[in-house]
Amino acid sequence: KLAERTNLAGVRHILLVLSGKGGVGKSTLSTELALALRNAGKRVGILDVDLCGPSIPRMLRVQDSAVHQCDSGWVPVFVGQDKAIALMSIGFLLERPDDAVVWRGPKKNALIKQFVTDVAWGDLDFLIVDTPPGTSDEHISTVEALRPHQLLGAVLVTTPQ
Repeated sequence: KLAERTNLAGVRHILLVLSGKGGVGKSTLSTELALALRNAGKRVGILDVDLCGPSIPRMLRVQDSAVHQCDSGWVPVFVGQDKAIALMSIGFLLERPDDAVVWRGPKKNALIKQFVTDVAWGDLDFLIVDTPPGTSDEHISTVEALRPHQLLGAVLVTTPQ
């Protein structure tokens, strides 16, 4: 419990980005929101829990980066010359960025919990959580893991069709 409190203790606001289906622009919206907040002078993190399609590392041109361990967990990848956006994604843990992740629920859920508890975010104004499409176990796991923390809210991405 102590590590959970410590790693998200410096995060002021947590925002989920969700949708009921794939291909509606969740990752694009998460990335653009992070860039806009950074341009407004905010310290921003993105937690990419879209385990089957981690596209944010490519969008931010850091797909060849690696995460490292420190005493308090994983160190996220810092994006841009100013290093103002911290990013954690399963894309950094795959041997090849285009590898598909085919895992059953318990393994996915354990990784999501680990992402929430074991990433050393430091001080952030906003943590944007990019979720997979749909309403699956991953969403329940994410919300459960974030429950002890101040969740600002959610952005639901839809399309008109």
